[in-house]
Amino acid sequence: MSEIRTLALACKDAAQAMFALDTETKRKLLHDMAAALEEQRDTILTANARDLQQAAARGIQGAMLDRLRLDEARLAGIAKAVREIAALPDPVGLVTRRDTLPNGLEVERVRIPLGVIAMIYEARPNVTADAAALCLMAGNAVILRGGSEALHSNVAIASALHAALEKHDIPTAAVTLIEDLRRETMVELLQLSDVIDLAIPRGGEGLIRFVAEHARVPVIKHYKGVCHLYVDATADESLALNLLVDGKTSRPGVCNALETLLVHRDVAPSFLPKAVQALQERGVELRGCERSRALVDGMRPATDDDYAAEFLDLILAVRVVDDLGMAIGHIQRFGSDHTEVIATRDDQAARRFMQAIRSAVVMVNASSRFSDGGELGLGAEIGISTTRLHAYGPMGAEALTVERFIVRGDGQVRHPQSRL
Repeated sequence: MSEIRTLALACKDAAQAMFALDTETKRKLLHDMAAALEEQRDTILTANARDLQQAAARGIQGAMLDRLRLDEARLAGIAKAVREIAALPDPVGLVTRRDTLPNGLEVERVRIPLGVIAMIYEARPNVTADAAALCLMAGNAVILRGGSEALHSNVAIASALHAALEKHDIPTAAVTLIEDLRRETMVELLQLSDVIDLAIPRGGEGLIRFVAEHARVPVIKHYKGVCHLYVDATADESLALNLLVDGKTSRPGVCNALETLLVHRDVAPSFLPKAVQALQERGVELRGCERSRALVDGMRPATDDDYAAEFLDLILAVRVVDDLGMAIGHIQRFGSDHTEVIATRDDQAARRFMQAIRSAVVMVNASSRFSDGGELGLGAEIGISTTRLHAYGPMGAEALTVERFIVRGDGQVRHPQSRL
C-alpha cells in the first residue's frame, strides 16, 4: 500500500471519530486550536519567514508573495477566524425539511458530514487553519496539500492544530498534512475515489485545471475571479468611487478584487477623470477602450485578453458602455461567475442586473471585497465555488455537509399485497 493511500485511510478512520462528536466538543476543540496558534506564534512566524526568504530567492514576488506572508496581525486574524467558526451554528444534524406523507410516513431531510475533504492550495498558509476548522466543525476530516512555497508555515500551523486534537484524544489524522509535494503524489490522492469524498482546489487557474483534469473524485472548481464594477447612469459617483478604490486597491492580489470597470456613457465624462486620478495616485495601471481613452489620458489600449484577465495586480481594464444591457453583455462574455457589482440608485436597474447575472455573488452598492466567507457571516471560507453543484459562492461549514433522508414509519409497505 502506498504512503498516500495509508495516510488517506487513516484520515477516513478519523472522519468517523469526527462524525461522532457533539457540538460542544467541536466548539471546545476549535477554541483550543485557536489558542494553540497563538501559543505557537513565534514558531509559526519563524517558519513563515523561512518560506518568504526561499520564495524571494526563487523570484516569487507581488501577489503571490503577499498571499504567503504572515505577520502578528494576520496570525491573530487566523486565530480569530477559527473562533468565529466555533461560534457558528452546527450544521450536522440540522433538519432542513420535515413532511408527513399521506401514507403516514414521516420524512426528514437532515444534514450530515461529507466525510473526507481533500484541500489542495497554493501559497496561502491561512488556508491550513481555515480549512481544518471548517471541515472539523462540519464533522469531516481533511487532507491538506499546500504549495511548496508555504511548506514550513503549513507544517508549523498543522503542528499547532495537532496539539489541540491530541488534547481532546482525537486522532491527529483528522487534519492530515501532505508533505510529499510531488505532482504524482497529488494525482494519486485525487484518484482515491473510495476514500476521498470531495476535492477543493484553491489557487491559480493552472492548479485548478490540473486538479479537475486528473481527479476521479468530485471537484469544486473556482478557476479565477474576473470581478466587475458597473457604474450605472444613476449612480452616486462618490459612492461608486469608494467602491472602485476599495475593490481594486485594498488588496489587489485576491480573487474578489476588481479587474474591470464598466461605466455608463452618460456619467463617464464626469466619473472617469475622478476615477483615473484616484487610481493612478495609488499606482494602478489602466487599460481602456477607445471611448474611455478619449475622455482621459494615461490609459493603454485594452484588448479582449485584458477584459478576460484576472490581473491579481494593480492593473484595471476600463470600458464605457451604452447602457445596462451592454454592461450585462460584457460581463456575460468575459466574467468568471465570481462576483459582480452595480453602483446605482435605480431599484429597477439593480433588479435587472441581479436577474441577468448568474455569478455566485452579486453586490448592489457594496464593495466586491465583501465577497468572502468571513465577511458574509460564514466565519471563514474553504473556497469560493463557481461550479453549480451542491454549493455556489463562498463555502462555509454548511457547504461541507449534504442532506440525507430520515424516514420514520409504522410498518408501512409499498405494495400491500406483499404482506405476509
